[in-house]
Amino acid sequence: MDLFTLLQDHAAVFLLMLTRCTGIFMIAPFFGSLNIPIMMRAAAAFMFAVVLFPVVDGLGLTVAVPTTLLAYTAAVIEELFVGWLIGFVAYVCFSAIHLAGKVMDMQVGFAVVNVMDPTSGQQIPLIGSFLYNLGIIVFLVTNGHHMIISALAESFRVVPLLTMQPNLSLTMMMVNFTYGIFVTGMKIAMPVTFAILLVNVALGILARTMPQMNIFVVGIPLQLMTGVTILALLLPFYVMFLGGMFDEMYGKISTALEALR
Repeated sequence: MDLFTLLQDHAAVFLLMLTRCTGIFMIAPFFGSLNIPIMMRAAAAFMFAVVLFPVVDGLGLTVAVPTTLLAYTAAVIEELFVGWLIGFVAYVCFSAIHLAGKVMDMQVGFAVVNVMDPTSGQQIPLIGSFLYNLGIIVFLVTNGHHMIISALAESFRVVPLLTMQPNLSLTMMMVNFTYGIFVTGMKIAMPVTFAILLVNVALGILARTMPQMNIFVVGIPLQLMTGVTILALLLPFYVMFLGGMFDEMYGKISTALEALR
């Protein structure tokens, strides 16, 4: 039996698989970037479904496809949520990078400087844009996009089609993931924030001992120079931190899928 005949005999199942594959192209880092044309993302989702269909069919799982339009629409939404959840967990990690960049920009003095991020279509801070793009590079170099695809393929074994069982633990898990944005973001921004705090304390002492000095003229360039210097020194450690954060992200994806069983 060729692939065309197989797809023809299981058209409804294939469409549900395509819907789940489409979910990661809505929000996942790199896959859901707005600078990738929507037709290209749709084509990539279709190819993923075509490649994964024989694998899922080989599992021998029986899928009771709904026969009514309303029930099938609910099944489509259910499968779309599974794919979206995989992308959401990955998106949370990069949201922490955005938050860290915004905090750094406020401390260094770049708060009024925003750039347009083509991947999200929003204005983001200058340092946040740099850290985000560096994070995407590390994500791709370490084959993080392969892990997202592996998680998508594994989801069909962990959560077979039309077997999702959402519960309260999933809601609490998503709340904890969102809460982790602030914790992780502050961890990334802490070195620069603490260095700027020390600079501000030093400037305050200097302002009391030398009132004739214009602290605003001296302080702004000093904060800028200190923040950029500390950020440059921390880049190797930031890359190492990203590696650990991505490993944690893969574990969170597995945990989220297990919660849907």
